[in-house]
Amino acid sequence: MKNKILILFTCVLIAVSGVTAQSFVSNVSKKGTSAAPFLSIGQGARAVGMGSAYVAVADDPTAIYWNPSGLANLDGTSIVFEHTSWIADIKYNFLAASYNLGNLGTIGFSFISSDIPEMDVTTIADPEGTGETFSVNDVAVSLAYAIKLTDNFSIGFNPKFIQQRIWRMSATAFAIDMGVQYVTPFDGIVLGMSISNFGTKMKLDGNSSLVLYDPDPSSTGNNGQIPANLSTDEWELPLNFRVGISYMPVKTEQHKFLIAIDAAHPSDNYESINIGGEYTFHDIFSIRGGYKSLFLQDSEESITFGFGIKQLSLGNVSFKIDYSYGKFGRLTNSQKFSVGVTF
Repeated sequence: MKNKILILFTCVLIAVSGVTAQSFVSNVSKKGTSAAPFLSIGQGARAVGMGSAYVAVADDPTAIYWNPSGLANLDGTSIVFEHTSWIADIKYNFLAASYNLGNLGTIGFSFISSDIPEMDVTTIADPEGTGETFSVNDVAVSLAYAIKLTDNFSIGFNPKFIQQRIWRMSATAFAIDMGVQYVTPFDGIVLGMSISNFGTKMKLDGNSSLVLYDPDPSSTGNNGQIPANLSTDEWELPLNFRVGISYMPVKTEQHKFLIAIDAAHPSDNYESINIGGEYTFHDIFSIRGGYKSLFLQDSEESITFGFGIKQLSLGNVSFKIDYSYGKFGRLTNSQKFSVGVTF
């Protein structure tokens, strides 16, 4: 029965990726043509420090973002909180948690929110500001589920609710992430595949689209103050299809070395490659490095690096602190700090 489910799910995943790939135009990047771009910001200081090559690794609660099937490999309860210093003074907070249900699988929860400074409202008549301010908010909430169909094959789903707000306008959408992870017969090699943000379109709506309309401005005596609503376009979510492989050539009690490569096929940009590596000493201290968006034309992202510290306490409780730094070209850099606990 499990093998039938495995085959069915894999076929569905490949079919969905094939259908969505047909809408991708290979010679046009379509950059800036999707809504909710914050969904494309990688989560997890460890993952980003490895150049965002994480689809086949995904072995902590941030798997909810990269490949929800990775949750199936987590034991007990894990929680991760992360703070991201993004470009243009934008801050993002990310919370993820997972709980293993034994043979029933693993459930997970994630929450992303933005912290964007308020801005002055300006108009043509008041270019220096009207005295009002407006805010911008991004929010994504998800509930994930993953299960092992065999000892080496796991699948995962991550339905989520997305909302963006700017001043008096807002847009919402529902989407789902799907992923698979396969531990190959070759020692230390893992394959992963995921589709992110497969869902509805987003359309801004609110008081700012309300106007007074004159249907016949050339005539006099008619009602020129008819309430109307400006129609806004619908925009796709940033769909992304990832395939990755990880390999651990060194695995001893003292030393571990992990390398990973991901191929990304987004709906709003060209294809690219992410590569990364991690060295861990005594399962306590880790250093990481990678290169993001390799072969991507005009990309501002490139080299990444980071480190992590893990400390065991009270026998089965572990605490982790991770940091990552990513070069962003003319946009300076991005930094991530995360704190995690497993028990």
